[in-house]
Amino acid sequence: MTNSNKAKMNGKRPAPPSVRLEFHHPTATTVAIAGSFNEWRPDATPMVPLGEGRWVKDLVLPPGTYEYLFVADGNWLQDPVTRETVPNGFGGLNSVLHVPNQASNGEA
Repeated sequence: MTNSNKAKMNGKRPAPPSVRLEFHHPTATTVAIAGSFNEWRPDATPMVPLGEGRWVKDLVLPPGTYEYLFVADGNWLQDPVTRETVPNGFGGLNSVLHVPNQASNGEA
C-alpha cells in the first residue's frame, strides 16, 4: 500500500490523497477490495490486473481509518503486507488502512 500525499488543488480545497493498494496472487482471475469504505461490497471496487499475478487499485478516500479485505476469486483474504489488523467477528482478521488528514502530514 502506498499513499500519494501530494494534495491536488480543486478550487480552494485540496483533493483527498490517493491511496494505492497492491496485491499479488499468482492464480487469481478476479480480485476486488471489500471494506468499510464500500459497505463490504467486492463488486464496488474491482482491482486492475497488471500481469504476472499483480493487482492494483487507487482509492480516493477521506481521512479516517478503514477496514478491508481482498477478494480473490471469491476468497476473502487479508492484505499480506499490512502491519495492522483487527478481529472481524467471523473468526478472522481485517486489514486496517489509515488515511491521514492532510493538515497532519505537514503539507498545506
